[in-house]
Amino acid sequence: MAQISLTFPDGNVRDYPAGVTPAEVAASIAPSLAKASISASVDGTHWDMAWPITADATISLHTLKDEAPALELIRHDLAHVMARAVQEIWPEVKVTIGPVTEHGWFYDFDRAEPFTPEDLGAIEKKMREIINLREPIRTEIWDRDRAIAYYKERGEPYKLELIDRIPADAPIRMYWHGEWQDLCRGPHLQHTGQLPPDAFKLMAVAGAYWFGDSTRPMLQRISGVAFRNREDLKAYLTLLEEAAKRDHRKLGREMELFHLQEEAPGMVFWHPNGWSIYRTLEDYMRRRQRSAGYREIRTPQVVDRILWEKSGHWEAYRENMFIVEVDEEGAREKRINALKPMNCPCHVQIYNQGLKSYRDLPLRLAEFGSCHRYESSGSMHGLMRVRGFTQDDAHIFCTEDQIEAECADFIKLLSSVYKDLGFEGFEIKFSTRPDVRIGSDEAWDKVEGALENAIRKAGAEYELDPGEGAFYGPKLDFKLTDAIGRKWQCGTFQVDPNLPTRLGAEYVGEDGARHRPYMLHRAILGSFERFIGILIENYAGKLPLWLAPRQIVVASIVSDADAYVKEVAAALTARGLRAEADTRNEKINYKVREHSLGKVPVILAIGMKEVEERSVSMRRLGDTRSETLSLDAVVAQMVAEATPPDLR
Repeated sequence: MAQISLTFPDGNVRDYPAGVTPAEVAASIAPSLAKASISASVDGTHWDMAWPITADATISLHTLKDEAPALELIRHDLAHVMARAVQEIWPEVKVTIGPVTEHGWFYDFDRAEPFTPEDLGAIEKKMREIINLREPIRTEIWDRDRAIAYYKERGEPYKLELIDRIPADAPIRMYWHGEWQDLCRGPHLQHTGQLPPDAFKLMAVAGAYWFGDSTRPMLQRISGVAFRNREDLKAYLTLLEEAAKRDHRKLGREMELFHLQEEAPGMVFWHPNGWSIYRTLEDYMRRRQRSAGYREIRTPQVVDRILWEKSGHWEAYRENMFIVEVDEEGAREKRINALKPMNCPCHVQIYNQGLKSYRDLPLRLAEFGSCHRYESSGSMHGLMRVRGFTQDDAHIFCTEDQIEAECADFIKLLSSVYKDLGFEGFEIKFSTRPDVRIGSDEAWDKVEGALENAIRKAGAEYELDPGEGAFYGPKLDFKLTDAIGRKWQCGTFQVDPNLPTRLGAEYVGEDGARHRPYMLHRAILGSFERFIGILIENYAGKLPLWLAPRQIVVASIVSDADAYVKEVAAALTARGLRAEADTRNEKINYKVREHSLGKVPVILAIGMKEVEERSVSMRRLGDTRSETLSLDAVVAQMVAEATPPDLR
């Protein structure tokens, strides 16, 4: 029998008969390892314990202690166990697919009656019964005709469609969890007993079309979450509770910031309080960019399709663009325009006005550019995903030798902005050359090296994402971490030699010849709408004083204090603070509760004692204690706190 050599992580090499399985390899090392193993990695591929290995390879065996493979298998197997539980309770239900998601899985079912919350409890109970059976999980490879006949006999039309989608040269792999069978590429655990029965929870039922095809009947999608142990599940559910409290849509209503409605899907109606946040943030970013050498511009909203064709967006991005047709006077056909989905081509048009010299570079053009992109109705989510948005967009036109310095300066600026806005940490993902790309390897080497050097100069760490750069150049994506540990991708820095070439951008070099500039696409906040949503959730609505739309409420305790209340509010307003007087005939505790719900950072309570002493009783949001200050002292303190970070 032919022998193969398997190399283990410690460098040890062992010989085995060709066709040996990871389960057999584990058993050859120790019975305890064979019992604990859940899967293997063979030449970097996640491998089922029952799959044969037919050639020399590297191998590592995984147990439930190995987080990534363990979570993948736990979630994948629970999808199968859930589908089995559903069919054991309701045999008439048709099953479809059940992929793993970020924190769990979902499975789509074809059932006439809708699932109820009570049904989810019954399914969970049945799943635990199946897990406790500790039944073996088996796998076989079948030929296509046999698999088709099997599913026809059992009346599973969705499985037949899935077989049609499997490439002709790919194996048809059949899995059994006990006596229940599903079509799946695997891998899976060795038996159901390896699943933690107390570390999963079914979360919701929602409608879903088969492969997103709205012409097909609506299916029912049951989703669940799962972890390696009960403690991790509990921590995740606590995080969800905290996230629900911070939901920017809920806080947006309570703080009267914005709303969305069906007549303008994906477009934000900003209320005065929300627009105050928006303008304060915009003014801050304008100052930061101006001090960093950016020159602000403004470009049109509606642009002829000719420019989008030249830039390549018409071919590559047409389905996400809003088209505007205009009957031009005297024209034989309608003129077709588009609302701009991004600002880049328009910025090149400004660059192209007048011949540039190498002495003009780098040229940094910034725009708070209003863009529109079509998003499906099901994908939109409050401020986080909209159709109309504004970017803190900028493009730097520079020479190849200037890329490294521009990137380093950008990272420094981004880091400072994020810190000012309350985000201490961020991660960098460095996406390098894809297989399909333009430009020589030498050019890519130089540009990728420039970005890598810039990251190192900034003293930052990064995660390499090989092959995920754009076809025209590498990019950096910046993910910040919020107060409850969630990560948000906001900033970006992309190197692009392609668009300047397509749109004819040039500069005269020191040699007197004409050259193409590099175009650096960059954003710090990204979409203002989305970033404001992130800010609201990060602070749970309790924005720092300089960003808060309603900074101070001066509230009367008795009506005899009304005149002094108005005097205090006027003194604060005269110093540029957003202050308001509340002289309603309501108890002070009622006023405090109401303004706390509206997330007003500071409430100044005034009774007759404060009138006589010309003082105020200051209470901060979330604090049960009050502090007595003189009028002059509170004005000075509030002015200092309300000054934006870049002006302090």
